[in-house]
Amino acid sequence: MIPAKFDYTKPGSVDEAVRALADGGEDAKVIAGGQSLLPLLRLRLSFPDLLVDVGGLGELRGVRDEGDTLWIGALTTLDEAQRDPVIAQTAALIADPAVRHRGTVGGALAHADPAGDLPAVATALDARMIARGPGGERAIGAGEFFLDYLTTALAPGEILTGIRVPKLGPGWGYRYEKFHLTAQAWAIVGVAALARRADGHVAEARIGLTNMGLVPVRAQAAEQAVAGAEASAQALRAAAERADEGTQPPSDLHGGSDYRRHLARVLTARALAVASGV
Repeated sequence: MIPAKFDYTKPGSVDEAVRALADGGEDAKVIAGGQSLLPLLRLRLSFPDLLVDVGGLGELRGVRDEGDTLWIGALTTLDEAQRDPVIAQTAALIADPAVRHRGTVGGALAHADPAGDLPAVATALDARMIARGPGGERAIGAGEFFLDYLTTALAPGEILTGIRVPKLGPGWGYRYEKFHLTAQAWAIVGVAALARRADGHVAEARIGLTNMGLVPVRAQAAEQAVAGAEASAQALRAAAERADEGTQPPSDLHGGSDYRRHLARVLTARALAVASGV
């Protein structure tokens, strides 16, 4: 299908982009790589009056060390992210090389699809989204950023400029496990697990779930169950049995709610095992 008519502007700075977006009001949309927005336009599921193209803003690209945190620019492509150890393993599992070459980290997060991979990873990492709008810059924790299906806490006129990720200290391991039908398909279920091992036990863990609700969720019951547990396959499997507690997974053509609950438990056990070095 052909998208509905819209105006287009390509600002030369973030401030210009913020002004253009604010002037466009609720009917203005930001576009960068376009891997999420363009399909919606072609299917006429989105009808923006104005597209604000931020794809040329080099200041929003790249990864830099900020001491206790890493800053990931919103325009960093998924292909570029594969070269950074923080999200490399997850980024390599997203779609195919053509999509990763154009799709951006910020776009994947701002699109807020619960079947997307990076929202669950950001949630498990306790990342903070950096937004700039007419009122200046603010940080939004991942737990508060994803509000509903395809809905974030970004206010009208705000642009996601980057993500700050707290560095993991000694003893931490990580793993993203994903079940999907093809490389191009969304995750039926995904699990992002972080675990800190000490003295043969899992001292603490963080677990983010993909496609287990309208927003990415933390598997808090499993996190509590694994904290202090022996770093053994049996103990981790027992804790993973609680991974689906408190979740509301959807039922669709790819799988029912009960099937997704089963996958969440299985994938959590696998992810915890790798993250814990078992």
